[in-house]
Amino acid sequence: MSTKVSADDDRLEFRKAKSPNRLIVEEALQDDNSVVGLHPLTMEKLDIFKYDTILIKGKRRRDTICTAVDDDTCDASKIRMNKVVRSNLRLRLGDLVSVKICNDVVNATKMHVLPLHDTIEGITGNLFDVYLKPYFLGHYRPVRKGDLFLVRGGMRSVKFKVVDTEPGEYCHITPKTEIFCEGEPLKREDEDRLDDVGYEDVGGVRKQLGQIREVVELPLRHPQIFKALGVKPPKGILLHGPPGTGKTLLARAIANETGCYFLCINGPEIMSKMAGESESNLREAFNVAEKNAPSIIFIDEIDSIAPKREKTHGEVEKRIVSQLLTLMDGMKSRAHVMVIGATNRPNSIDPALRRSGRFDKEIDIGVPDEVGRLEVLRIHTKNMKLAEDVNLETVARETHGFVGADLAALCTEGAMQCIREKMDLIDLEEDTIDAEVLSSMYVTNENLNAAVAITSPSALREIAVEVPNVRWADIGGLDTVKRELQETVQYPVEHPEMFEKFGMSPSRGVLFYGPPGCGKTLLAKAIANECQANFISIKGPELLTMWFGESEANVRDVFDKARQSAPCVLFFDELDSIAIQRGSSVGDGGGVDRIVNQLLTEMDGLSAKKTVFVIGATNRPDMIDPALLRPGRLDQLIYIPLPDEHSRLQIFKSCLRKSPVSKDVDLKAIAKYTHGFSGADITEICQRACKCAIREEIEKDIKKGQRENPEAAAGEVAEIKKEHFEESMKYARRSVSDSDVRKYQAFANTLQQSRGFGSSAAANNLIPVSSFANGDGYGDLYD
Repeated sequence: MSTKVSADDDRLEFRKAKSPNRLIVEEALQDDNSVVGLHPLTMEKLDIFKYDTILIKGKRRRDTICTAVDDDTCDASKIRMNKVVRSNLRLRLGDLVSVKICNDVVNATKMHVLPLHDTIEGITGNLFDVYLKPYFLGHYRPVRKGDLFLVRGGMRSVKFKVVDTEPGEYCHITPKTEIFCEGEPLKREDEDRLDDVGYEDVGGVRKQLGQIREVVELPLRHPQIFKALGVKPPKGILLHGPPGTGKTLLARAIANETGCYFLCINGPEIMSKMAGESESNLREAFNVAEKNAPSIIFIDEIDSIAPKREKTHGEVEKRIVSQLLTLMDGMKSRAHVMVIGATNRPNSIDPALRRSGRFDKEIDIGVPDEVGRLEVLRIHTKNMKLAEDVNLETVARETHGFVGADLAALCTEGAMQCIREKMDLIDLEEDTIDAEVLSSMYVTNENLNAAVAITSPSALREIAVEVPNVRWADIGGLDTVKRELQETVQYPVEHPEMFEKFGMSPSRGVLFYGPPGCGKTLLAKAIANECQANFISIKGPELLTMWFGESEANVRDVFDKARQSAPCVLFFDELDSIAIQRGSSVGDGGGVDRIVNQLLTEMDGLSAKKTVFVIGATNRPDMIDPALLRPGRLDQLIYIPLPDEHSRLQIFKSCLRKSPVSKDVDLKAIAKYTHGFSGADITEICQRACKCAIREEIEKDIKKGQRENPEAAAGEVAEIKKEHFEESMKYARRSVSDSDVRKYQAFANTLQQSRGFGSSAAANNLIPVSSFANGDGYGDLYD
């Protein structure tokens, strides 16, 4: 959006322009077919008042009339109009138009409009009531005979054409105007293409779009600039990024907005089994482009026809790469042909293509941020009928890691949720649907929330990415550990501006260590859920393979996926299996050491802007390489000890919160009795008590014959009783021995001494929260 300019700057813009009524076309902020925006100083120069009707002249002797409104954010040398007005005038962004006031516009007595055939397929009923009446009701719209206008409603957008107006060619539509909509729908004109994609149809790439327009539009539309400066214009541009971010759509938008001849080459299409025919197909494409200059050659999936020659065994691929290099070098500087390549594997392309003079500029079309996702959502929902409660800002905030294609699928799924609710009103036997049924359908906020829950980022579908359904309520005790995790992981995601304010970058990672079964994995899932971040869970041994170099490649791929889906929590369970101390393994050819080196490199390479948090969990902290435990990698070392009495009571309540428990069960007494039990041991006790209760109920049903007559037992309430817990406690067992606890205490004491804390401090339980969670009352286990 343009910033507000001062009066002196505005007058400078006027001095640069040839005349005040020659203005540059810019994209409108409000999508209205009858309104254009002008700067107040421009309106003053042209003697135009607010809501005056103005005549705008475009290309091919096209003109139309619109209502002028003042817009302080618009430059003085520009005019803002939407895509429908530009289409009627055959204009593109950046074109010049002439503007003047039009005082001889009369009120229309009659107007005849007809819809375009391809926009009303599958719609029946009264189009006037659903579309035209809401569009013109309460509006004083100027229209011109022969113009098209777009009306949104009833889950669809329909294009109408003004066939005739009385008494003149330019008219105002008033409440007294008779509007007729009878007749056969019109066929779409040849020049009005269905795939006419513009810059406003591509969202989330504002910064990249500015770079592309600078490199592509200037050489194609104004080659005299480069000729005057004595330099050669750029020949090519390479777009790279994850699938679904809009690379192909962006290339089509460039071709449409510049008005150039567009030639699309899908990589595998030019391949042929005949020797020399593949190169001939490529030469023919470049010849066609030069004959139709100015033109754009778009090569999609360029990595399939231009791979690295030293890694390619086939001769055909090598010859095609050489042919492509020759053709790009042989293009005349004044041929006005631009080559755009698109790939999601830029490192697979031959390096000879990636030099200046061939692909001069490489632009990363990455995963959109929150603002970009909001732009994409608004583009995909502009033709949708949304309820008033829909909050697209919230949807954009919750869709971390989604690319444009994922957001389009999300909007489609939201519409499908709406359709499922209205299936009782739709007759599947009929070929058409009544327009009144369509007008009653709205996509609500609940529909979109349900779509978010079942839609996942496409770039991460081959890896187990999820937002877990574990919450803090599922974890008993560990209050201090929860607070530490919130400060480390949740605050950087929800309050990044606070870290910028204090000039500090957030922590990179956390290591949970402690006895098995104390909730290390549950804590990682809960924090991912609380901050609504994507969650990638990696079991350590999954990364190990027998092939040389593949284990390190697996580590790289995992971190790449995490960066693409940021903010993301990357959880390494059983970290000791892949991050043991270097030099301690014998007979593996140094494979484990290389994996540790790769882990260290990836954690150092995490960008501060990409909020990726690494959480490791282990019950063997003494085996992990010390380089991983330094600040800057796994910053926080959090000890997850055995629960004390209060925490055990919380765990019992957590496990039994959905179970019917009898009032005579004293959970406090059971919690006191289970000293030294881990969270997993307590969960087993609850499960065994539940199984005892189920067994007893089934035996009662069999004895009384109530399985055939369930109404007789309707008054009885099945509960888990005291005797069920007594039965369960007979089989209770501790999974962590006292000697294991002493080992963890010794490791923590050694860790604190290495960090500058004396042994006396450790002995007095003055170990900080980052190592011992003694704030939860766990100190009694170590006295």
